[in-house]
Amino acid sequence: MNTIQVLLSLAANLGWTLQQFDVKNAFLHGDLEEEVYMDMPPGIEETSQGKVCRLRKSLYGLKQSPRAWFGRFSQAMQKYGYRPSQADHTLFLRHSRDGRITIVIVYVDDIIMTRDDIEEISKLKIHLAREFDIKDLGTLRYFLGIEVAHSKEGIFISQRKYVLDLLTETGMLACKPVDTPIEQNHRLGEQTDDTPVDRGRYQRLVGKLIYLAHTRPDIAYAVSVVSQFMHEPREVHMQAVERILRYLKSAPGKGLLFSKHDNFAIEAYTDADWAGSVSDRRSTTGYCTFVGGNLVTWRSKKQSVVARSSAEAEFRAMAHGVCELLWLKILFRDLRITIQGPMRLFCDNKAAISIAHNPVQHDRTKHIEIDRHFIKEKLAQGLICTPYVKTNDQLADILTKGVSGKVFESSLAKLGIQDIYSPA
Repeated sequence: MNTIQVLLSLAANLGWTLQQFDVKNAFLHGDLEEEVYMDMPPGIEETSQGKVCRLRKSLYGLKQSPRAWFGRFSQAMQKYGYRPSQADHTLFLRHSRDGRITIVIVYVDDIIMTRDDIEEISKLKIHLAREFDIKDLGTLRYFLGIEVAHSKEGIFISQRKYVLDLLTETGMLACKPVDTPIEQNHRLGEQTDDTPVDRGRYQRLVGKLIYLAHTRPDIAYAVSVVSQFMHEPREVHMQAVERILRYLKSAPGKGLLFSKHDNFAIEAYTDADWAGSVSDRRSTTGYCTFVGGNLVTWRSKKQSVVARSSAEAEFRAMAHGVCELLWLKILFRDLRITIQGPMRLFCDNKAAISIAHNPVQHDRTKHIEIDRHFIKEKLAQGLICTPYVKTNDQLADILTKGVSGKVFESSLAKLGIQDIYSPA
């Protein structure tokens, strides 16, 4: 999904059209390399009793099928002159001599194409039709449960139908909405003295919310918190899940708008909530990245170790942000798009920025030595720079903690999260 969102931002800035194709019976095209046998299907004559069939092609239900199908598709694409990206192996690129590019990305049997070369798209469709049974679905409108709307303002993605179906399934379509997905200054922990709830139902609900977070960064932190209690959920945890559903009821059509900004700048915001977990006092990392002025990737995740200071927690968050920027750099290199100047990594902790620029190793930073050298190396190479940003302008704030409704709405506007279904 991260790669798809980067392509949506590029398409909005460059005016490219997005087309979608579907491969019928995709897994049946895969060639098996292993020896796999199956029982005789029903209807075979009785003389075949005691015999088995050896499969030459993959079937639905085999664990080898996805790999076999993708290997077959990759072989067909490379045969026609496309090369897989180093940043994402499901992304295929072809550069023409006059500098034009054609991009193909595949997710199982769904294919998205975008380009600035109309003739190449027509040729590729003919080539794929020879290899597979494909169906041209036209302009990208609906992909993996994600709705895509096109207008003069740009490209808008949301999961409105998915949200409404989830609310209907849980019986909360008529619930009272709330303005934030999680309480401010919440104290969610293990709560072993609370009443247990149905673990299967809890896990199913959280799993669906995790998928919804692909287009809803506004619920990323809340979903990250409730997913930490999947093994033994309690009543208070289920109430937190229901609060997320009540928030979704307030605006089921919220999504991301990719608009034209006439630039390809790459920026990242990183933040951390020091010792925010009441269970183990670990900090929460939050980061979000922008390509061409549009939000493309984000994450909210509890850190794997306990930070001894807020500067250390922020510094670990910066390391995660640098990794994301480097991945985007590799992707842009494959696309042959030049980035002017260093990529900016915004942080609201002056101590963490000072540690990154300090050439001297101190005792108080030796336990984060790997992260320190990693960030320092990228600074020395000129790949990134670390400008300071005020806490009020920190866009990753809602990915690390529960905030008030006023701060939350302000952050959503800055992140490009809108609701095109709301009345004017």
